[in-house]
Amino acid sequence: MILKANIRRTIPLTIRWVIVLWFVYVLIFSLFRISTVLLFKPANINFLSLLPSFWLGFRFDAKWIAIILMPIVALSLHPRFSPFFSERNKRAWFYYLALTTLVVLFFFGADIGNFNYNHTRINASALNFAEDPVISFKMLWQSYPMFWILTGLAIAVFLITKVFRKTHVQTIRRNAAGIAEGSRGWHLAVLLFFLWCIFGIFSLKQLVWEDAFQLNDNFRSYVALNPLQNFFTTLQFRKPSFEQAKAKSYFPVMADFLQLDSVNTVDKDYARLVLPGSKALESRPNVILVICESFSMYKSSMSGNPLNTTPFFKSLCDSGLFFNHCFSPTFGTARGIFGILTGTPDVQLSEFSSRNPAAINQHTIINDFVDYQKYYFLGGNSDFNNFEGLVKNIDSLHLHQEGSYKSPSINVWGISDKSLFLEAENVLSQNKKPFFAIIQTADNHRPFTIPETDSDFERKIVTEDTLFKYGFESIKEYQSFCYTDYCFKKLIQKAKAESWFNNTIFVFVGDHGLEGDASEMYPKAWTSGRLTDEHVPLLFYAPELITPQLRKEAVSQIDVLPTLAGMLHLSYLNTTLGRDLLHSKNKEDGAFIIHHDEGNIGFVTDDYYFVKNLRINTEELWPMNSNMLNLSPAQKDSVQAHLSRLTSAFYETSKWMLMNNKN
Repeated sequence: MILKANIRRTIPLTIRWVIVLWFVYVLIFSLFRISTVLLFKPANINFLSLLPSFWLGFRFDAKWIAIILMPIVALSLHPRFSPFFSERNKRAWFYYLALTTLVVLFFFGADIGNFNYNHTRINASALNFAEDPVISFKMLWQSYPMFWILTGLAIAVFLITKVFRKTHVQTIRRNAAGIAEGSRGWHLAVLLFFLWCIFGIFSLKQLVWEDAFQLNDNFRSYVALNPLQNFFTTLQFRKPSFEQAKAKSYFPVMADFLQLDSVNTVDKDYARLVLPGSKALESRPNVILVICESFSMYKSSMSGNPLNTTPFFKSLCDSGLFFNHCFSPTFGTARGIFGILTGTPDVQLSEFSSRNPAAINQHTIINDFVDYQKYYFLGGNSDFNNFEGLVKNIDSLHLHQEGSYKSPSINVWGISDKSLFLEAENVLSQNKKPFFAIIQTADNHRPFTIPETDSDFERKIVTEDTLFKYGFESIKEYQSFCYTDYCFKKLIQKAKAESWFNNTIFVFVGDHGLEGDASEMYPKAWTSGRLTDEHVPLLFYAPELITPQLRKEAVSQIDVLPTLAGMLHLSYLNTTLGRDLLHSKNKEDGAFIIHHDEGNIGFVTDDYYFVKNLRINTEELWPMNSNMLNLSPAQKDSVQAHLSRLTSAFYETSKWMLMNNKN
């Protein structure tokens, strides 16, 4: 007892205080991890199975807590910098702790929001929105109660800082006799302990981000990781990379899928000049390509959703060439537009390729629409996600954006979709040449603004239980989805009054879908496998030019431009992975999919959805037409092996093309 008391009296005040702070931070980090489990734990995971995640999580937390507290110990090796040396020092260290706590709480708060939306820990992808800080903040401010969120954050930091102050006072009171700060042995011992924490406490092997994925389950891995570890580690993924050898090794797989000819196969070259077919339209039709914001198929009338949100668009689908199993390769508007315009899935991890100077310069089939006037209409600002840089790959493009319209802006995304359609049609009606126009909508996105001036739009009211049952999270989202249909109706009604309508092909495709419960409309692969994120309508509508047809095969967003070009009497150069869906015989139907944040890559066919993970050793095969996989073990292995190879081929080839499909 005497020895213990003597040892205790030798411990400097700074070290005593830092030990208390260490436990306070452990409590903060642990509470947020517990909150993640309580809020987001999947039903098929039990708490006991998460114990390894909590243990590994403690080790990750210890690393970051050591990083936070190490400066106090290191600088206090010189007693003049100790938080107990002077009042000024005490205030300075309180400010430091308040700032670091603000950063920690900010990351945890943003992580909970990200987990709620994307079901993943926050990672370096968040910087895609930080690159447009003004627009991103306006969107957040208009969509969420940011005043109360920021107020809550400030109060939390204030209260925790009060705790730090109280522990500082108590440390002095419990050691009224005072302890010399010059005792460096304890400082060095604690520094060594912190270095061990940073290296990987309770292990002789360095603790790294990849260790979390040894748990072989995404949710268990996310529980282990804290937001700081995940964010700063994934910064490395923001640089584009590809492996030349891997991409070349998969060429035969891709050549077979794309049905490349012998010349391409010998040269291992994806570029193929496509000549017009015998049934190609010779009237040089105009093209209006509408890229529809968050146009989830399962939320629409075409899926049989009882809420009947898009009856007008369904009538267009019944009168046009409609693909009801189209999938975007990715989630996100910037990635969706990149895929449509370039024919390459944007597989770059943690950064949009539209934001990447090394990948932004891309060839696009639109440039083969020679002697066409080319337009891009966006209700908001094209600086967001660098849409302007992406569409500048289109030769002689006329860009119309916020500031060039007569209609007033209604929110952060600029003018309403109805106003955007009407203003675009006014511009197009002045053309003497054929035109190719891209119109990018935005209203079906938070903050879900519907102009009060559109008084003829009916705001239907549906009970909350019914909304949730059929895939909607709020009445505002539901009404916004219905408003999209209203805007499509205004577009077509006005177009029908124009002289160019009968010789115009309208193409509608969703930029991406939205995760949600689609179990009332589709088998469980859509909900459990998150196909709702990518399942979008694809419609080619031209009553005087295209025979109505419902196509049920699995197709991709990247197939839009080759299919459109194949309809017209023109030659075009296809250099990437999209295919003409109407002129490919005996093709293998399918679409590649990537969930960037989760690290999942997969492939959808008419019968199956295969998915595997880039980080953990797991593969799944879902049936597309039922909830049961009616295959023998041998049949399943065969299907899975084929789709696994095709999935990897798409991924590695897409990485290569991001850097090599130059304009």
